[in-house]
Amino acid sequence: MNYPNGKRAVKSSPMNHSFSNRGMTLEEDINSTNQYYLDMDLAVIHKKPTPVQIVKVNYPKRSAAVITEAYFKQASTTDYNGIYRNQYVDFEAKETKNKTSFPLANIHDHQIKHMESVVKHGGICFMIIRFSFYSETYFLEAKELLPYWYEKEADGRKSIPYIDIKLKGHEIPFKYQTRVDYLTIIDQLYF
Repeated sequence: MNYPNGKRAVKSSPMNHSFSNRGMTLEEDINSTNQYYLDMDLAVIHKKPTPVQIVKVNYPKRSAAVITEAYFKQASTTDYNGIYRNQYVDFEAKETKNKTSFPLANIHDHQIKHMESVVKHGGICFMIIRFSFYSETYFLEAKELLPYWYEKEADGRKSIPYIDIKLKGHEIPFKYQTRVDYLTIIDQLYF
């Protein structure tokens, strides 16, 4: 393709594509995807706010308030929830720079308990895990994640091997409007 000034557009190869070069984080990509889903009336899925108790606020100007001290009111559950095709959807999103595994320390006990409860009550529950080194994003169902957590509890397992996530998870391809199009994976697995 040529631009009007006569210069040729440089075509980038998929192998050179890097999420870090796009200036986006996983959370921003998911929020953008969720907005697209909402705009297209496909699903209603939002990021859950973290409950915070504000303790001190400074007012350097009348129009500007600065929170100087705050505490988490309670442990949060997972990052996102909503509804898609009459089904409750709930998921956690994590990004790692690790090349060989996903550290289980990135997940908390209260999040696992919440995921177990969602699965028990018939909801669609999963994790979205991005390996930034490989520019790969995976959909890992909660039922695939939970055994690794139980092993952690039993024998001190520290992580889920990258290869296991590749095998048991589902890679989410990067797309322009739906940067993390997890609904296509939900459609394949549940509908």
